[in-house]
Amino acid sequence: MSPPCMRCHSRHLINLESAHKLGIAAGALAGSLKSAYGSLYDVRTLTVASSTHLPLSRVASAVIAGASGGIAGAAAGNQMVRHLLPPGEGTPWLCLGCGHTFRSTTA
Repeated sequence: MSPPCMRCHSRHLINLESAHKLGIAAGALAGSLKSAYGSLYDVRTLTVASSTHLPLSRVASAVIAGASGGIAGAAAGNQMVRHLLPPGEGTPWLCLGCGHTFRSTTA
């Protein structure tokens, strides 16, 4: 159970370690999908860039683009949450009521 916020005493808190992992996973997924889609489809017309038959070389390039986009997305997700982490030891918490971040050693 989460401790109450030290500033507003609210119980609506989120564990920032979990949010950090979720941010990395969501960033990787979004980056992979965006890169693979951009590799497979022509952005100007939103159709498959080649004929109705998709050549295997385009699938291979989509896999590589998806992997590199996933790495970039994971790095972006990591940076988005990392700046929220307060200094010190213990479990990091973010209050959803007032936005205060703190660490608790008893959680």
